[in-house]
Amino acid sequence: MSGASVFRKFREAASRFIGAREGNVAVIFALSAIPIISFVGAAIDYTRATAARSSMQAALDSTALMLSKDLSTGTINTSQINTKATAYFNALYNNKDAQGVSITATYTAPSGSTPASIKLDGTGQITTDFMRVAGFPQMNFGTSSTTNWGNVRMRVALVLDVTGSMADAGKMDALKPAAKNLIDQLSALSTTSGDIYISIVPFSKDVNMGPAYKDAAWIDWTDWDANNGSNVCTARDSSGRCTNRVWTPNSHDTWTGCFTDRTQNYDTTNTAPVAGNVATLFPAEQYSYCDDSGSKIATIMPLSYDWTALKAKIDTMVPTGNTNQGIGLAWGWMTLTQSDPFNAPAKDPNFVYKDAIVILSDGMNTQNRWTSTTSSIDARQRILCDNAKAANITIYTVQVNTGSDPTSAVLQYCAQNTSSFYLITSASQTAAVFSQIGTQLSKLRVAR
Repeated sequence: MSGASVFRKFREAASRFIGAREGNVAVIFALSAIPIISFVGAAIDYTRATAARSSMQAALDSTALMLSKDLSTGTINTSQINTKATAYFNALYNNKDAQGVSITATYTAPSGSTPASIKLDGTGQITTDFMRVAGFPQMNFGTSSTTNWGNVRMRVALVLDVTGSMADAGKMDALKPAAKNLIDQLSALSTTSGDIYISIVPFSKDVNMGPAYKDAAWIDWTDWDANNGSNVCTARDSSGRCTNRVWTPNSHDTWTGCFTDRTQNYDTTNTAPVAGNVATLFPAEQYSYCDDSGSKIATIMPLSYDWTALKAKIDTMVPTGNTNQGIGLAWGWMTLTQSDPFNAPAKDPNFVYKDAIVILSDGMNTQNRWTSTTSSIDARQRILCDNAKAANITIYTVQVNTGSDPTSAVLQYCAQNTSSFYLITSASQTAAVFSQIGTQLSKLRVAR
């Protein structure tokens, strides 16, 4: 058969194929099914690779944080980074599709205001199920995580309930060692003086600064002078009878050192007191639980990194008085503030600072300067917590509920988030909860 004949027959067959209507759909479907199936298969393989990468990212993030904590506390040295990184990562990463997984750790020492850092790079691959048909038997993936630390400093106010009910069910006995362990836990994060500061703010209805501050310009003596003194006779008639008496306040030397809530709305802020503006000052009060008896409210200790002295302050706490969480929170915030009455140390601009308040209380609010109505006290406290959070104060709250009290709505509200509120139903749980808070604070200190 000649070439021309073959060509003619082929052309005729092609013409018939083009014009044919029988079986068109099947042919078209068969042809289009190939790319459709390929795309679906590729999507399945890609999803598997993405899941493997996402799991790797989470494992690298956690590994980086743990390594930075270990380095900052001296648990490991720089020569152990890769070994420890591998151990942490292997314990955390369990994606079954991933193969040929490897990680490397790169440590950069701090320099000037540049923080120390660890960068973790991870790679791996999956064996494809569909893309192998197209010549891609494997799909590679990789990701990284970097953690900086050393330029983050922390200041923590421990606001601790010392009301009378803390004497019950072993609550105070459990609080003291738990609080001291938290101080030890935080102090271990400090590599140089000033990295970590802690203040102690015991509270009941009032807080106690001690009488040594009697001459401070930021004290409001108005109510104290009106309630502590006597009517002194200033004139007498010829028979010696008093004809005029004048109220004369006692000497401020007799003040026992306690303060009640600031004038509203300063009770919900950390506004600096201004001499001459009485509303901004801190009102002195002759509260019965601030005298020199053995049951007085322990005095506040401003920010310090004298760990021994801080723990000694914890030991002075005794249960006494009624509950006013708001005043404890307000003064806890003031200890973190660079103004009177505490004048917190200035912050170095080369560092990032994280400020936090940890408040523990065992009951509902029962009394403040204005009322004995729990709902009214809680309302003021909510405003205070909103203001503190807006000022970037992280708040952790602990309710010790060993009785039949309802779960505290206001402590839940004040907590930074749901995981920052802790409910204790047995005093024996206090140590574990404070340890958990210490871990959370460590994560703030070692900031990613």
